[in-house]
Amino acid sequence: MDNKQDNNLPDIPPQLLKARATIDNIDAALIHILAERFKCTQKVGYLKAELGLKAEDKNREKQQVKRLRNLAEEAGLDPVFAEKFLKFIVEEVIRHHIGIAEQQNRNE
Repeated sequence: MDNKQDNNLPDIPPQLLKARATIDNIDAALIHILAERFKCTQKVGYLKAELGLKAEDKNREKQQVKRLRNLAEEAGLDPVFAEKFLKFIVEEVIRHHIGIAEQQNRNE
């Protein structure tokens, strides 16, 4: 691995390279975990559409926010950040669920 960004910058210290490599590995793991999560939520979307349930479940969302804020605090992660991250994911899931329901309605 070349530890120079370009000829005008000094060598990057090995500790920084190691930390960045770890971050890259964690980022890759996050992507794979998110992919698995969305595969599962897609199944939920189809089940909700088949059962005629709404794409959005406010009670479930509230429970998840509370649970994940507690987990974040226990893990030393900012709970506000954790809630924002969950909100982003949930919004995307709901968007997918609405699309699945619309597709199911067109096919009926």
